[in-house]
Amino acid sequence: MYFAALLARTEDGWEASDTELDDVETLSDLTDLAREASVDEDTVLVFIEQEDAWFGVVRVDGEDDPRIFVSDATAAARSSYGEILLTDELLGREPGAEDTIAALEELVGLDDPEDGDPDTTPDNNDTDTDDTDNDDTDNDNDDDGFDADAVPAGPLGDTRILADLGLPEAELLMLRTDAMVEIADALGAAEVLETVR
Repeated sequence: MYFAALLARTEDGWEASDTELDDVETLSDLTDLAREASVDEDTVLVFIEQEDAWFGVVRVDGEDDPRIFVSDATAAARSSYGEILLTDELLGREPGAEDTIAALEELVGLDDPEDGDPDTTPDNNDTDTDDTDNDDTDNDNDDDGFDADAVPAGPLGDTRILADLGLPEAELLMLRTDAMVEIADALGAAEVLETVR
């Protein structure tokens, strides 16, 4: 079960609203949604929580790039909403790196037959005859190029995302279940969040 909410900071405190993520497909969509809720380009926090699995916080300050924290990247990777937050930048990989690696591997594969037809042809035939066994191996080899895709277990992102708002890094990292309530309480927004839960 998912719950998503927006907290927008105003001169009078925080304003909360629940939000539907059905039309949100990218981080950019989520950021636009946050900016629409912003008052005078002040801070907006987007909370996404999957019960007993993971939570994520996206912080948007005016026109600055969004800051992201995910409590458990591996769990989030299994969620369509989590995938929105697990950007190339957050995972530390170059955008388009997969395409570059695939292109290089294809070039290497094309060069092999030219380097030694007698030697490489039998190897290729062997690989073909053992397709059932080697398909996985080939995929594993391909995956070697996609190591950047491997999502690390545990917390990922900006651990100080809420530090200046009342929730230190150490406390954020200790949160597990019902994190949204704990975060809102630290921010002094528990009551307004409760109205949309």
